[in-house]
Amino acid sequence: MADKLKIGWIGLGKMGIPMSANLVKAGYPLKVYNRTKEKTKELADQGAEVADSPKAAAEGQDVVVSMISDDSALEAVSIGPGGAFEGAKSGTIFVDMSTVSPGASARVAAEAEKKGIKYLRAPVSGSTALATAGTLTIFASGPKDAYEQCVEIFGKMGQKSFHVGTGEEARYLKLVLNMMVGLTSAMVAEALTFGEAGGMDWEQMIDIVNNSVVASPLVGYKAQILKDRNFAPAFSATQMAKDFDIALDTGRINKVPMPMTSIIRQFYGTMMATGKGDMDFFGLLSLMEELAGMKK
Repeated sequence: MADKLKIGWIGLGKMGIPMSANLVKAGYPLKVYNRTKEKTKELADQGAEVADSPKAAAEGQDVVVSMISDDSALEAVSIGPGGAFEGAKSGTIFVDMSTVSPGASARVAAEAEKKGIKYLRAPVSGSTALATAGTLTIFASGPKDAYEQCVEIFGKMGQKSFHVGTGEEARYLKLVLNMMVGLTSAMVAEALTFGEAGGMDWEQMIDIVNNSVVASPLVGYKAQILKDRNFAPAFSATQMAKDFDIALDTGRINKVPMPMTSIIRQFYGTMMATGKGDMDFFGLLSLMEELAGMKK
């Protein structure tokens, strides 16, 4: 392990656990922190050291990775009291892999620069299943030399990684993808409900769509759950609503009109208000069926 970068890891949620576990399996010495300490047990059982604060997780590490829930959590674990930036030495690489706003990320970047910390924004594309398999797609922005130092680490968590700029570009790219994914869910839900009302065979309709001009990797990935109406969350409607809120706030700041994103956000809000927020975001189909009087 002497030649392996020492890694501090902050955040052991649905994505953080499998991503960090892949680093342990690859032989990286890992020191982990999670606000709810019992969630560190799985990693501790695999050989990771457990820290009692973000600051402690960063102390003595070459790279510190955070995978947390939102803007406030990012700022708390990085630049807040007892945060990673208090424990990190100059030259440490801080990698945030969460989906957060460009604005919050820029505030972290400013503090990183003051402290001589190299800051990579490296959100991921993919589900918990892909995180477990180590086949996520990772796009990073920030110092190119820091990215190059982390390519091997990224390779243990994802099958592809890209350097997309030196500032907040990765934050924007993540939101671009999630906007398109969320809008696709709404398009599919509305169209399939329309076809169902016309008496089409459910499974055959989905098969034909999945082999048509509108087929896509996303539609293919979701085809079986649509057939089965099994909306166990790979990514929940509540999570998608959060990402749409970030996109809409950022669009407002940048004076970008976003009419479709605004409308579809209301449908995810309706899912949350009617007890469907924990469904996979493609469970929007079930809401559309209910609105059409076809409750399943």
